[in-house]
Amino acid sequence: MNKLQNSKKGKEVAMQRGHNKRVALVLGSGGARGYAHIGVIEELEARGYEIVGISGCSMGALVGGLYAAGKLREYQEWVTGLDYFDLLRLVDVTWSPMGAIKGEKIMQVIAQMLAGKKIEDLPIPYTSVATDLTKQKEVWFQQGPLEEAIRASIAVPGVITPVQHRGRTLVDGGLLNPLPITPVVAYHADLIVAVNVTAQNSRATLQELMPDWQAKGDADRDPTAVGEWMNRVKGRAGQLLGRLNFWEDESQESADERQASDTRWGKLDVILQSFEITQSALSQYKVAGYPPDVLMEVPRTACGGYEFHKATQLIELGRRIAREKLGAWEETTPVREGDLDDLG
Repeated sequence: MNKLQNSKKGKEVAMQRGHNKRVALVLGSGGARGYAHIGVIEELEARGYEIVGISGCSMGALVGGLYAAGKLREYQEWVTGLDYFDLLRLVDVTWSPMGAIKGEKIMQVIAQMLAGKKIEDLPIPYTSVATDLTKQKEVWFQQGPLEEAIRASIAVPGVITPVQHRGRTLVDGGLLNPLPITPVVAYHADLIVAVNVTAQNSRATLQELMPDWQAKGDADRDPTAVGEWMNRVKGRAGQLLGRLNFWEDESQESADERQASDTRWGKLDVILQSFEITQSALSQYKVAGYPPDVLMEVPRTACGGYEFHKATQLIELGRRIAREKLGAWEETTPVREGDLDDLG
């Protein structure tokens, strides 16, 4: 066999061996960018990989839990069918000083999909990561109601109300571990694939990452609809923060400032941006401490954490990133002695 034939056979073996790999999948937090996790899972399955365990945080816990429960396709069809005003109706503003949104409307839909499933009954191992505010430590959900594990992990501090669980106040796991690689080490997989959706590897926007993309129906949509939807959400959140006197003594502000919902929303943006910056930095430390075999990264600048109306595009972005990263990994997978003979 000449060198060219040998190289070709080697690539075929690498591809074949890659397709037979058992994967432990780590899905990180990052709000709407977490929709990219769906595309990654689809590409893994399309290439014949077997997902034998999942660890997730926040949006990663949600997507991973739905996949483990066999409900990801149903969830995907739901979120890609939502328009801007459907999303607005899911924002259930609360008077609680613990957070601006209750999250009950979204969880009602998720609960219907999960139908009371428990983590220990799932066909593959699953870990959801939350944060205990009082003890300042991670909480791993590896048994009990799946719905409860997901709800605790998505409770963004100051935005979505915390969960009271066994005397603990639990919030988003991204506060301490936005990319929970450690739990999957025990899954005994052939390789670990981690998806970081708060990456700082680029400052590209979604449009720059996918210049050729145009979602079905986008050309027919009124471009002002997005702005109208965002302004209404901002207005609700802004009014809430003002009424709760959440930030400062309102008497120190002018009447114009009290009426400016965009200013209020700007303050909420401070929470979200600060949280995302922290998550991004922590994810780098997690990757350095426990390097995965394949790391897929979605830039933090791809979109805002609350831009859930971009589900279809973000799913496709995840699929494209996975295709590139898995293709590169398959090309470089070492060929063991005897593999060429196995191919004839």
